[in-house]
Amino acid sequence: MRSAHVVSTVREAEQALMDRLSEGALMRRAAMGLAVHCARLLPRVHGSRVTLLVGGGDNGGDALFAGADLAARGCFVRAVLAGRSVHPEALSALLAAGGRVVGDGAREVEEVRGARVVSGAPGEGGAGIAAEARAAVLEADLVVDGLVGIGGRGGLREPHAALAGLASASPALVVAVDLPSGVDADTGEVAGLAVRADVTVTFGTYKPGLFVDPGAGLAGRVRLVDIGLGPELPEAGVVRPQAVDIARLLPVPAAEDDKYRRGVLAVRAGSDQYRGAAVLCVGGALRTGVGMVRYGGGPDVLSQVIARWPEVVGLHMDPRSSTDLGPGRVSAVVVGPGRGTHPANADELRALLESDVPALLDADALTLVASSVPLAELLHRRDAHTLLTPHAGELSRLLPDTDRADIEAHRLEQATRAARLYRSTVLLKGSTTVIAHPGERTVVNPTGTPLLATAGSGDVLSGVAGALLASGLTAPDAAMCAAYLHGRAARLARGGAPISASDLLDALPLAVAEVLGASR
Repeated sequence: MRSAHVVSTVREAEQALMDRLSEGALMRRAAMGLAVHCARLLPRVHGSRVTLLVGGGDNGGDALFAGADLAARGCFVRAVLAGRSVHPEALSALLAAGGRVVGDGAREVEEVRGARVVSGAPGEGGAGIAAEARAAVLEADLVVDGLVGIGGRGGLREPHAALAGLASASPALVVAVDLPSGVDADTGEVAGLAVRADVTVTFGTYKPGLFVDPGAGLAGRVRLVDIGLGPELPEAGVVRPQAVDIARLLPVPAAEDDKYRRGVLAVRAGSDQYRGAAVLCVGGALRTGVGMVRYGGGPDVLSQVIARWPEVVGLHMDPRSSTDLGPGRVSAVVVGPGRGTHPANADELRALLESDVPALLDADALTLVASSVPLAELLHRRDAHTLLTPHAGELSRLLPDTDRADIEAHRLEQATRAARLYRSTVLLKGSTTVIAHPGERTVVNPTGTPLLATAGSGDVLSGVAGALLASGLTAPDAAMCAAYLHGRAARLARGGAPISASDLLDALPLAVAEVLGASR
C-alpha cells in the first residue's frame, strides 16, 4: 500500500524529526533527493538548462538547494523569485554554486555570500513577468516548481498564478516539489490555475491530493523521497493499493473447493426497460470467478441472461409478481442495476435489507434508499456487510443538502461522510474512485481511466464486487479489489482504445491473471 498523510500530520512528524537533527538537515535531505530525480530526468546533466520557480516558503528552499546541487554538477541554473522573501541559506548556496537569479528579483540581490533575504517578484500577471524570467522558463530543459508547498490553500495569487501558467505551457519537463503548486495537498482540489507537472517529487510520505483528481491528474509520475519521516508518522488515513496488495486478497480456487465454497451470488438486476444491465452484471460476476450466479428477474430478462450465460441458475423473480423476495441460500446479493424504482422494487430491497446476507446496492437501489426514510433506517441498522456503489449524482441524493459539484470537489470527505451516515462501505465512482468505511482508512483506486466513462461499465463493476463479496471478502476489500480489476480490465480490453462495457467481460480474466502474476 502507498500511504498518504494530511498536512497537519506531516507537519507534526517533521517537527518531531527536526528536533533531533541539526538545523537545516531535513531540508537538505529533501533537496538532495529532488536533485537526484531531476538529474535522472535530464538526458545529460552538464550543460542542461534548469529553471527554478521559487516561492517564499520551505518549498522554495528545497528548490534552491537542489538547484545548487545541479549547478555544482554543471547545469546552467536560473532562479525566478516569486516570493516577497526566500530562504536565505538556500539562495546563498545557489549563488555560490554558480546559479543566477533572473527577472525582477535579481535586482534585489544585494549580497551573494551574505545570503540576505531577497524581496521582489517577477511582476503581476502573465504580462508582468520580466522578459528574462519568461525566457528562462520557456527555454529551459527542466523547470522545477517550488512556488507553493503543501500548506497552500485557496488558489494561487499573482505572480505565482502567472508563473504556474507559464510553466505548464513550457515545452520543458516540469518537476513539482512535494506537489504541484495550486493543488490542495489534503483534498486534491484545485481553485484556479495550477502547475501541470510531468513528475512530482514528494517527501516523507504521499499526500492525499496526489491520489485524488484533479490534483492527481496534474502530478504526473509521483516519486517518493525517504527523508526519515516514517517512524514519526501514524497509520495513514488514506492509502492507494498496488497489484501485490490486491493479489493477497483475491480468492484462488483450492483443490478441495466446489462451486458452493467459491461463493453463490444472487443478482437482482435488469428489467424490461434495461435488460442489458442484468447481462453485464451477471457477466462481471462470472468473469471474476464466483462459484455460481443465481439470477432472479422477469421472464424476458431471464431468457436474455440465460441465452448469454447458460451457466447461470435462473429464477423467475419479478418483484411485481413474486411473493418471496428474500435472498435465499446465497453468499451475497447484488441489487439495483437497471432494476427499476417501482414500489414493488422497494419491497424487494426491503426484504434484502432485512436479511443477514452481505449485499451490494447500486443504481436504482440507491435511488430507492434516497427517497425512503424507512429503507435508509434499515440500511443504517444493518449488521451484515453492505456495499454502496454510487456515482457523484447518486451520492448527492443520499446526502442531505449536498450537490454534485460539492461531491466532486471533496470526494474523500463526502465518501467518508456517507459511510458514517449509512454504516456501510461506500465506493464512490468517478474520475477518482474512493472507498470509505466507518472507522477505517480511505482507499483511493489507482487504476481508474476515462475509458470507463461508458454506459454499462458500472453494471459490470457491481458484478465484479458482488462476486468478491460472495467469495467471502469483506465489503471494503471487495470494493478495493473490484475497483482495481475494473480499471485494469478497461486498459487491457483494447490496448487503450475506446471500449464498450461488454469489452470489459473478456478483459476481466486478463486483469485477474495480471494481478496474480505480480505477486509471484
